[in-house]
Order: sequence, then structure tokens, then C-alpha cells
Amino acid sequence: MANVMLVANLNCDRVLQLKESLQVGGRHHYQDLGRRLGGGGANSGLALVYAGHHVALVSQVGRDETADWLLAEASLKGLNCSLLQRNDIATPELMLLMTPDGERTIIRPERPAFSLGPAPDFSRWNSIYINSSAEGVEQWAKAALTQQPHAEQANGKRHAVLVVAQLPKSDSQRPCHVLITSQSDLDAHILASGKVTASCYAAPFQYAQSIAGKSLKYFIVTDGEKGATAYCESGQECVSAVAADVVDTTGAGDAFAAGVINGLLAELSITESMTVGAQWAAIAVATASSVPGDEFQAFLTK
Repeated sequence: MANVMLVANLNCDRVLQLKESLQVGGRHHYQDLGRRLGGGGANSGLALVYAGHHVALVSQVGRDETADWLLAEASLKGLNCSLLQRNDIATPELMLLMTPDGERTIIRPERPAFSLGPAPDFSRWNSIYINSSAEGVEQWAKAALTQQPHAEQANGKRHAVLVVAQLPKSDSQRPCHVLITSQSDLDAHILASGKVTASCYAAPFQYAQSIAGKSLKYFIVTDGEKGATAYCESGQECVSAVAADVVDTTGAGDAFAAGVINGLLAELSITESMTVGAQWAAIAVATASSVPGDEFQAFLTK
């Protein structure tokens, strides 16, 4: 078991099942499937909890009934919520518009500013996963990267803190060992940067280094059914996607990232770790939920 810190969102998802695909100007009938636990913190965090890790979530919620429900649900499922901040802003529901083919459109209000404060002592943590644009996240990542290698693994060995991060939506820096994104998010990031050149795509690892710094070991880009590619200083490694009957694509990227972290903590190679991520993502898209459930736990017990 490893100690993993997640800096990620904890959401209350309201799922609206549409009878047909979204069309501009169309009128759509839906079935309200109620609210459910969601967000990268829950999606990635619970996958790691079920895999046997101790996971603490760093996020913020309000002080209202919805926030109380979120904390109760997350805690009952095994997430350590003691590091969550609470504010006086009402916790909104995120609207998930689900189409018959399993694709989803997310509608959410602007999030209130979230400030992390001074970086903690990372000596007891084996890994930190950053999937948030919170203020101060860059300083936390740098602190984790410079932590002396005495976080102890279950095998008794001592390792430096593994820092994994999602590509930020903005042009901010994200120091880490492993940077993860989807091809669509990478395209959007390059376009938003205003620096669209052939070199962005011809040298993806160097592009990622401009965001993650010299500590970067791998830049992983997922591309749906096409699988995933890990770029590094010496070249690239690819893994295929795992075939699945798509029911709900929500949380697939979060499950993939959790699988990669789980593999790297077990000292698997980057290719083996991405294979774990692909397996976990396939279970996520074949399950009518964003957070891992019975199907995922059954897979782990095989």
C-alpha cells in the first residue's frame, strides 16, 4: 500500500440521460438519473483506494447539504477527506448530458478560487497526483519533487515522491515526473498558447518539458480507441486501447491516470503502467458510472 495525495476536484454530478444526440437548436427529452459522486478526485481516488492504496484528497467544497453529501459518500467509500477545505459558497451540481452512445457533455458554473497555501511536508507520501488549477499547485509540485527520498514503499525500499500531473488548461507550469493529457486537450492547449508550430507536434516531449521542467521523465498522450503514447528523452512507447462496450465515457481519463500511477508505484515499466491504465479505462467506459464500482473491484480480485 502506498500513500497517495490527490489534488483534484470532488463533484456532485447530476446525470441527464438524453434520448438522442445533441444538436444545435434542437429540443431534447431527458431522464433525470439523479446525482452521483464525481470529479477527478473521486474517479481517480477511488480506483486507487480499491487497488489498496491510502488516498487523501485535497479539494474544496461548501458547507451546504450537497457538500455534506459529497463528504459522506467519499468517506464511506474509503477516501481520506481530512485535507478538504470548506468555503461558504453553495456547492453546485454539474450537469452531465449523456447521449445514447455513451458520450457526455458537461455543463458547470465557474469554480470559486481555490488557494492551497504553503506546501506541506511530503515525506510520508509516495506520490502526489495533480489534476487541478488551484493557486499554489506549482509550489506544491516543486516541493514534492525536491523532497528527500525517504518515503517508504510497502516493499521496504525508499524512493523519491512520484509526481504525476495532468496538462493544465492554462499556460501555467506543472512541474512533475509524468505529465498526462488527451490528444484533444493537447490540441486545445497548443492552440490557446498561440504558438502553433510544426515543432509542437514533431517534438512533443520537448513541448511537455517547457511545461513540466527538466524533472519530466514521460509525457503520456491518450487518444481514445487509438490507445496511448508515452514520449521520453529517448523516443516513444505505445499501448493499444482495450476494447469495451461503451456505456458512459465519464471518468475514463481519470481511471487511466490512476492505473498509470498504480503501475509506477508497483515499479512497473511505463509501458506496463499504461497497459494497466488502458485496462482500468476500459472498465470505466463500460460502466454506467463515473466513479469505479463493483465491476472494477471484481476485476481487481481476479
